[in-house]
Amino acid sequence: MCRKLTAGRTAAAVPSVLRRAAALAAVAAIASAAHAAISVTDDTGRAITLAHAPQRIASLAPGATEMLFAAGAGDQVIATVEYSNDPPQARRVPRIGDAAAIDIERLVALHADIVVVWPEGGNPAQIAAVERVGLPVYREQVDAFSEFPGSLRRLGALAGSGAAAERAARAFEVQLAGLTQRYAGRTPVTVLLQIWDRPVYTVGGMHLISDSLRLCGARNVFGDLKEPAPVVDVEAVIARNPDMIIAAAPPGAAAAWLAAWRSFGTLKAVRDGRLIAFEDERLTGLGPSALAATAALCELIDAKRTAP
Repeated sequence: MCRKLTAGRTAAAVPSVLRRAAALAAVAAIASAAHAAISVTDDTGRAITLAHAPQRIASLAPGATEMLFAAGAGDQVIATVEYSNDPPQARRVPRIGDAAAIDIERLVALHADIVVVWPEGGNPAQIAAVERVGLPVYREQVDAFSEFPGSLRRLGALAGSGAAAERAARAFEVQLAGLTQRYAGRTPVTVLLQIWDRPVYTVGGMHLISDSLRLCGARNVFGDLKEPAPVVDVEAVIARNPDMIIAAAPPGAAAAWLAAWRSFGTLKAVRDGRLIAFEDERLTGLGPSALAATAALCELIDAKRTAP
C-alpha cells in the first residue's frame, strides 16, 4: 500500500515539474530576447542598432508618448514632456521639460536606453544635444493618417511589443477606412484652421491636421504653405476668403478667437455664419487619438456645410 501511494505521488508530481520547467524556459526566453541585439529603422528611414531591446524609453513629444502607449510600450516609458496627457496612464510618467527644452542632466541620470523624438515639431538643437551625450535617438514622425499603422508597427519592433502594436495598427486602419468612406464625395469647402490667436497661427499643407481636413471633405486654405505652423495676417485670410473658419483652441478660448473674426464682415465664413469652435486637444496632440478628434471635427464641418 505504501509503495502504491508513493508511486501515485511521484506520478502526480511529474506534470508539476514539467510546468515549472516550462515556466523557467519561458522566463529564460524572455530574458534572452530582452538582451539580444536589435536593429530597427525609424520613421525617417534611419537605421538604429541597440545592444538589447530598450527597457527604458524617454519620449520628448506628446504624440510620440501616445504612440508608444498604443504600441504596447507604455510600461517602458520612464520620462516624457509636458502635455503628454493621452492616454490617461501617461499622466503618471515624470516630465523632464517640454517640446522645446528638456533637462538634459536629468535625462542622462535616468539611464534611458533610447530617446524617441518628434523631429519636425521638436527643438533641433535639443535633439542634437541628446545625441551629443551619447543617447540613441529614434525619430517618430507621421504627417498623414495613412502613416500611423506603419509607425506603430515600427515602434512595436523597437520596444519588443510587436503583437500589441499590430493590434493597434489594424484597429487604426479599420477606423481610418470607415472615416474615409463616410465623407467621400462631400461637397468640398475651404477652411482656415486657426491654432493660435495672437498672432494668428494656422497649419501648412504637410501638417497632420491638413490631412484631418482632407478626410472631412475640406481643403486647407493655406495648404500650399510648407511650414508646419505658419503665421498668417488678417489680410492674407481676407485674400483667400475661406468658406469656414475653425478655431482649434485650448479649452475655453475658441469663443474669443471667433469673436475677433466677426469684425471682418466681408469674409465669406463670417457672412455665412460658418465659424466653428473646436477645443478637443487630441487634434493637435498628433497621437492615434487625433483620428477620433478628426471624426468629431468632420461632424461639425458637415453640419456647417449643409446649413442654409
